[in-house]
Amino acid sequence: MSTVLAAFREAYANALRLHLDSPSQITLAEGYELGRRALVEGVSILDLTEHHFRLLDREDIADTEAALEFLLQTLAALDVATRGFLDSTRSYELQRLRAEDLADRDAFRTALVESLQDGFFVADARGTVTEVNSAFGALTGYGPEGVPYKLPHPWSPHERSEYPDLGTEAARFVMPIRHRDGRRLWLAVSTSSVLKPENEERVYVGTIRDVTSEHDAQARDQAVSRLATAVAAATTVAEVLSVGLEELRRATDAETAVVSVWPNRQGPPNLYVSGPVAGSVNESDGTATATVSRQVLDARARALLDRVRTQPGRSVFVIPEGGASSEGIVAPLGEAGDAALWLRFAAPRAIGAADRVLFSLLVGHLSLAVQRARNFDQARATSLTLQRAMLGPIELPPRFSVHYEPALPPLEIGGDWYDVVQLRDGAIGIVVGDCVGRGLSAAVVMGQLRTAARALLLRGAGPAQLLAELDTVAARIPGAMCTTVCAAVLDPARGTVRYSSAGHMPPVLAEPNAKGKLLEGGRAVPLATFDPPRRPEATTALAPGSTLVLFTDGLVEQRGIDIDMRFDELADELSSAAPQLPREVADAVLSRLRPAGGYDDDVAMVVYRQPPRALHIDVPAEPHRLAAMRRELTTWLAAAAVPQELAADLVAAANEACSNSIEHAYLDGSPGRVALTADCTINRVTLEIADTGSWRPQPEDPGNRGRGIAMMRALSDELTIDHVGVGTRVRMVAQLPAVSVAPASRI
Repeated sequence: MSTVLAAFREAYANALRLHLDSPSQITLAEGYELGRRALVEGVSILDLTEHHFRLLDREDIADTEAALEFLLQTLAALDVATRGFLDSTRSYELQRLRAEDLADRDAFRTALVESLQDGFFVADARGTVTEVNSAFGALTGYGPEGVPYKLPHPWSPHERSEYPDLGTEAARFVMPIRHRDGRRLWLAVSTSSVLKPENEERVYVGTIRDVTSEHDAQARDQAVSRLATAVAAATTVAEVLSVGLEELRRATDAETAVVSVWPNRQGPPNLYVSGPVAGSVNESDGTATATVSRQVLDARARALLDRVRTQPGRSVFVIPEGGASSEGIVAPLGEAGDAALWLRFAAPRAIGAADRVLFSLLVGHLSLAVQRARNFDQARATSLTLQRAMLGPIELPPRFSVHYEPALPPLEIGGDWYDVVQLRDGAIGIVVGDCVGRGLSAAVVMGQLRTAARALLLRGAGPAQLLAELDTVAARIPGAMCTTVCAAVLDPARGTVRYSSAGHMPPVLAEPNAKGKLLEGGRAVPLATFDPPRRPEATTALAPGSTLVLFTDGLVEQRGIDIDMRFDELADELSSAAPQLPREVADAVLSRLRPAGGYDDDVAMVVYRQPPRALHIDVPAEPHRLAAMRRELTTWLAAAAVPQELAADLVAAANEACSNSIEHAYLDGSPGRVALTADCTINRVTLEIADTGSWRPQPEDPGNRGRGIAMMRALSDELTIDHVGVGTRVRMVAQLPAVSVAPASRI
């Protein structure tokens, strides 16, 4: 006898005596631990059984019932069902022959197998289950009375890809099954492959244990983690629902997920849908995650969502209530009473306690993500409202456009600003600046500097003087050091711009049909950094029709890209700016330079268009010439930054004047000509149409015609007709309106 076996027998005898003296759960647990030790040390079941009964005979133990209870507890840990077939050699048969004192070995084996709490099975090489115990029947719903169970086994789920093959030696795995009553369970399976001694036939023996609760807990944790990860980066309610509903549908094995949101808690809701629905907006893959028509839900579902949205948060209700199987679930989303969730299953199914826990956790996380997105939206709106309130004028002089592009994500306000100031002598002051940092502190610095700069412009300070005095102001404002500013004064009448830069990005000037160039004169250090003797200033001529752009560094600075390349892109984009309105130029520049992930710094930009050269058109007085005249005048008006609606009115008025000249001035048949001249100043456009023909007075009753002069008067601010002497001269003047900047247009 080996030393290991002798030590085990002694330990077993001591534990058995202790149990017989004072039986308890603690002594039984000691027996269970001895069974585990026997498994590790290779003590066979028959050795253990023989030693047990020798102890009974030798020590004359009377309480055989307690002793048998201790033995069964020890054998349970040995996993009798598996260990009974482990010895595949004939030595096992010899050991069985030694158990002559067990009169009914088969009955004893059956008793041991039936005493197991785990399910026990035997399967042949073809996978047919030939023997099971009562515990197996309790776990699967298929007991000993139904054997044999051939492949496919009746408890195997429909998705056979998850169902493993039992023909694997010494396998341990977890598999899903479908209980006879329809419940889905997960079983931990332990199998061993053995050869029968009598015929060398391979069989599989094993045990099963219900691990549904552990599997469901793990699945819940994974599903919740996936959902939380999916919505973590979303910053708007639409983004949260776009990714969250898809993940929620996947985690719950639902066919369709719908969220109904009442924006004002009244009126029709907005619907966000994931999965195939009637009326879906995406027919290619059957999914939609944007706001869609209310027709995707029938009246019953809409009423159900409307009713459930006011229920307490994280409540989950099955549809229909009280049924054995459910079509889906509904739940309020958040606690604001303005959103509800509906999940529809592909087929009715039973909803257990674990399902309810999973649904509750997922709905709770989605509710938190929606609320976080709402808080984000509210903070963003508040920040941008404050930013817009501090940015500058709402009305700009003609031929200007301004734009503010917040960085992504735009939760904090920044220190970028612009200002455009109409001065008394017809000049226009422009200031663009960028304070160091972000957040409220940078915005406070920006507001003070912007106010000071505006006051200096109105007092008559030039660009260099303005920056020199801002040095003093910035030195007294905490956090204003190293602010960069570009100040400029435009003189549209003379066609010049004076400018000075305190460490700021250089303006870009582009003449018509030419690539933009950087204005790099008048440069010095940022505000309040040193004490320069005087700020430099430069002057540049503004060619007729040229475009001037002032901006902050967020427009051209991008990680990993040389800033000179970005300047070159900006200059190239401005080469085609001449026929565009200033607002269109700003949009084109932002679109061209926008990084794939959005700007990572705020962008403030001012675009100005210098009045173009006057337009002169002189053509024969022939009707087919009118179309070309209209096209040429439309292009010139766009270059003059005339708003589109006003430009359309002026083209219509000019067309009427030219038509009158062609139709009425040369009735004698002599060849004639019509001349159109268009000119503009900073705030007005003048059109003059002249011919050398005869003036034809308007009849007292013009009938259905003769409305041309009235239309021209209605479409212009001033109308003068001079027909004294040779020919007729029609002069129309239109005032250019101030450029209204809606707050929303700067986002």
